[in-house]
Amino acid sequence: MLIKIRDLRKHYTVGPERIRALDGVDIDIGLNEYVAIMGTSGSGKSTLMNILGCLDRPTSGSYELDGRLVSNMSGGRLAGVRNERIGFVFQSFELLPRQTALRNVELPMIYATDGWWTRRARAKEALKTVGLADRMTHRPNQLSGGQKQRVAIARALVNRPAILLADEPTGNLDSATTTEILGLFEDLHRKGQTIIMVTHEPDVARHAKRIIRMKDGRVLSDLPVENDAVSHGEHV
Repeated sequence: MLIKIRDLRKHYTVGPERIRALDGVDIDIGLNEYVAIMGTSGSGKSTLMNILGCLDRPTSGSYELDGRLVSNMSGGRLAGVRNERIGFVFQSFELLPRQTALRNVELPMIYATDGWWTRRARAKEALKTVGLADRMTHRPNQLSGGQKQRVAIARALVNRPAILLADEPTGNLDSATTTEILGLFEDLHRKGQTIIMVTHEPDVARHAKRIIRMKDGRVLSDLPVENDAVSHGEHV
């Protein structure tokens, strides 16, 4: 099992109030799954994403990633796991505006022990994977929204992560470009990439193979996409 989460809890104190962002979550995600996490604002999906991405630690409970218990790791060790095993794709692309697509994709490898030639070759390969072999020297202001997101995906893939975590990856894209990016995710999944996508859009979530719905810090349902649609009365 790639991800094993048991009784995961994350609590915050805000003034006199105790916020239970996660309140006893159990999830298993296997290698090469494509999972969407859905929920309204305050459901706990973003907190869960941060813990899955080793950006935060739970108050209690356990999180095992690839057989390693990461929930109790120090900040430094978490950073190492995050860089080696997890690729992030964000809604806002997070590209450096003055750098080329190639340089942006090279960034996660800046502290790697590999030589610059190896880093350059891997960055080029990642850009080819996302269909941007002819855009390597372009800067973000010379790229469309879909191309920027493809650069961001290439950057997330360059360290060959165990998990690709996508946080509202189509939130800033029009419908045609959304379809294009989701098609790329489906292609990556077919090639063996494990993908976990956070979204509030049912149409986007249905491109995954399984949907986990969150509510009030707990898992409301965890179903294959076709069963989820039936359970929630949605048209596929």
